[in-house]
Amino acid sequence: MRVAAVLHQPVNPVRPIFTSHLNPKLFRKPKTFRFGFRFAPLNLKGSATKKKQLLTQDHDSDDSPTQEKSGDRSFDLGWVPAFPHVSIASMSNFLFGYHIGVMNGPIVSIARELGFEGDPILEGLVVSIFIAGAFVGSVSCGSLVDKLGCRRTFQIDTIPLILGALVSAQAHSLNEILLGRFLVGLGIGVNAVLVPIYISEVAPTKYRGSLGSLCQIGTCLGIILSLFLGIPAENDPHWWRTMFYVASIPGFLLAVGMQFAVESPRWLCRVGNINDAEAIVRKLWGESKVDQAIEEFQSVIKNDGSDVNSRWLELLEEPHSRVAFIGGTLFALQQFAGINGVLYFSSLTFQDVGIASGALASLFVGLTNFAGALCASYFIDTQGRKKLLIGSYLGMVRDLNLILKLRYDGK
Repeated sequence: MRVAAVLHQPVNPVRPIFTSHLNPKLFRKPKTFRFGFRFAPLNLKGSATKKKQLLTQDHDSDDSPTQEKSGDRSFDLGWVPAFPHVSIASMSNFLFGYHIGVMNGPIVSIARELGFEGDPILEGLVVSIFIAGAFVGSVSCGSLVDKLGCRRTFQIDTIPLILGALVSAQAHSLNEILLGRFLVGLGIGVNAVLVPIYISEVAPTKYRGSLGSLCQIGTCLGIILSLFLGIPAENDPHWWRTMFYVASIPGFLLAVGMQFAVESPRWLCRVGNINDAEAIVRKLWGESKVDQAIEEFQSVIKNDGSDVNSRWLELLEEPHSRVAFIGGTLFALQQFAGINGVLYFSSLTFQDVGIASGALASLFVGLTNFAGALCASYFIDTQGRKKLLIGSYLGMVRDLNLILKLRYDGK
């Protein structure tokens, strides 16, 4: 009944100067900031019907317990209930980023201690074998989620993540470090598929883009931490073992945190726990969204088995071919830009060009990556995905050409 309390305050009559020639600055659109924070001016003009609707808005007001009002300002905090659950899931991406950067600086020390120093093929294999494990894990993710649900899959997935980090930390041979990295990759592959699914089914539709950007932010933070911890590796040849021990800590936190996170309401509907699904939607989305959300979940579940005769080759046929081509091309172009090579071997690259501390220089690369993720999370729900994609790719083209120019001018 907060709205009614505000409306009981007397409103001064509008002066005669407010006629048909209204000052447009008084009725401009409210400014929207990230996560839907709105600062809207008080509406001085409204029909009797709208006033009546505001006075009787008990139901909608109670549905949004996180919407606070202070004077003529309203703060849309509808993302708050889902934020802790999304943050816990994004810890998986933090681990992904950490394992991307954990080999950046210490690879020379690892190769020297384990006996394959000077072999670029084996060094590259140790760095990238976890991507092969990620491929295997991503393929097996769907069946695990269908049987166990998102929460249990997250928790089971921490086993290879923790075990792989510990095996890598205690490795005394090439085979042991390869095994540890491959186990880590299995866990990373499952999470790469699972985290976006979980966020899309837990986050309210209005904030799905902003909350979904926490995946990339978590990855960037993991990269930054691993690059920061890699700085002492330049002086301590055994520091890489400590870095792998540290990698096991987020796995434990993820396993414990998921015990307090909610289950995917869509999966609960799929296994017949409608009441639990309704309770989660009511808690995270609001009372008014319950019926609509449950209907959508049940409609999707009902149609899950309707395309049993579909084939993968249908992606090459209209109307799917254009979408599949664009999506696949975007991913491929992103990889060919060379960012993976930068994140894996930037310390060695900086040292080759004469920079004294390659690990410190790599840290600034991670910070730049993080800044880009923050920009994406700020603009994704206001500017749209297409504009961000076009702008980012144009920026990549410009910067790659700048690197080429500097490279040839240096000759």
